[in-house]
Amino acid sequence: MIYVLLAGVFALAPPTGVNAYDTPNDRGDAITVEWQLSSDDAQLEGYEIYRSEQGKEYELVGFIGSGRTRYEDRVEEDKEYEYKVAALYDSERAYSEPSPTARSKPQWFDAESINLLIGVIIFCTIILYFINQARRGKKLFIRKISGLDAVDEAVGRATEMGRPILYCMGIGLVDYIATIASFNILGEIAKKTGQYETPLIVPTSNPVVYTVAREIVKESYTTIGRPDLFDSDQVYFVTDSQFAFAAAVDGVMLREKPAANFFIGYFKAESLIMAETGASTGAIQIAGTDQITQLPFFVTACDFTLIGEELYAASAYLSKEPLLLGAIKGEDLGKVVILSVLAVASLIGLLTKFPVLNVFR
Repeated sequence: MIYVLLAGVFALAPPTGVNAYDTPNDRGDAITVEWQLSSDDAQLEGYEIYRSEQGKEYELVGFIGSGRTRYEDRVEEDKEYEYKVAALYDSERAYSEPSPTARSKPQWFDAESINLLIGVIIFCTIILYFINQARRGKKLFIRKISGLDAVDEAVGRATEMGRPILYCMGIGLVDYIATIASFNILGEIAKKTGQYETPLIVPTSNPVVYTVAREIVKESYTTIGRPDLFDSDQVYFVTDSQFAFAAAVDGVMLREKPAANFFIGYFKAESLIMAETGASTGAIQIAGTDQITQLPFFVTACDFTLIGEELYAASAYLSKEPLLLGAIKGEDLGKVVILSVLAVASLIGLLTKFPVLNVFR
């Protein structure tokens, strides 16, 4: 209780047993402070937490309401701290004794995330299993993707007509997921054009993307044993200005009249401009992007469109590489497992919340 002294001054009962220790399962940036409630807790406004860094003066670092016995303080790693807790009532404070010194250090493993570790192990095992199966020669089923099945048709048509193929990667930077997926597809298409000696035109909108695309095309020709077919002028940088790039690509399509256009990568508003121009030249057009706002334009103006994750699966679909095929199959099965767990958990939660729905009572 709050004692009234003869002088008329309130004497608060301070919190006791203050203890500070390194917060478990963290990155080494927190210390937990615990204490026993003041006997006057019911009348208090709350508790103030004071911190002293390596023997310096105490400073206020936090406040918490009455009835609470724990506070987590953000600190710097590997420094010693002491704490005091003050009971607060109408601007009056009663300070506890200092806590033992505490030092924060990072932990190697978060014990509260054991479920994530188990999930990672399960999914890695699934993926490694399918990769092993693919390397042993087992055929792994991947549903047909019409846009990728049309690649051979597009390359063959361009070869018969004696006209080039245009491959546009959009305006994405080199670290965009869609751009990385487009690199993989470019490598496979370059191999096919090299086999048939079909000219390939690759305009780019970023200097780094240009450099990587150039090396991919060169490596693809070398892989099929035709390094002599590589022309350094067929992969080139245009500009990083969005609509200037679109205008340049439109100009290439109108001048060179490519028999097939590939628009695969990261696109914005320029997508419809380029796709409409390509459609007007009569070329076969295959598009793919992970930008859902641009998919309607590609679906309208192109013959085939890779939607959603089809873009990411394209390199495995075209190359039939065991590592890629196994990863795709493992990820698909992982999704099935996740959806199954979510469905079961949702059903259990529904039956728990609405017992009347439980038919097994």
